[in-house]
Amino acid sequence: MRKNEFVGTWKLVSFEMRRSDGQTVYPFGRDIIGVGCYDARGNMSGQLMRSNRPAFAINDPQKGTSEEIKAAFEGYLAYFGTYEIDEEKGTVTHHVKGSMFPNWVGSDQIRFYEFSGNRLTLRTPPIQVGGIAVTSLLIWERIA
Repeated sequence: MRKNEFVGTWKLVSFEMRRSDGQTVYPFGRDIIGVGCYDARGNMSGQLMRSNRPAFAINDPQKGTSEEIKAAFEGYLAYFGTYEIDEEKGTVTHHVKGSMFPNWVGSDQIRFYEFSGNRLTLRTPPIQVGGIAVTSLLIWERIA
């Protein structure tokens, strides 16, 4: 059963977006870091981060300037919820319960999956990002 293959902790290896105009972009840079977790009870979480996000000038999360807050938000993506696997379609659906992007709360995020050794590849269906259709490709490596 595929659920057993998902269960564990995963380190992000790469994240790229393939745009409908043929360009491939790395929205968080090539040195992105991230972690994803799936448990046996059907819970999941994922976090992606630009590795070189600038620190706030003041060491207080409530005192960032508008520019600092914008850079922090744009350099980080995180959500959590539950998941379901459809082996026939080759998809895992993340039922989002909480997200730093408020529009995803209550949504279903569908990902096509593929396993190869200790790696998991997730691919989104085309979604709109910045007004352009993109397909995201995330490669994860099992760490636990």
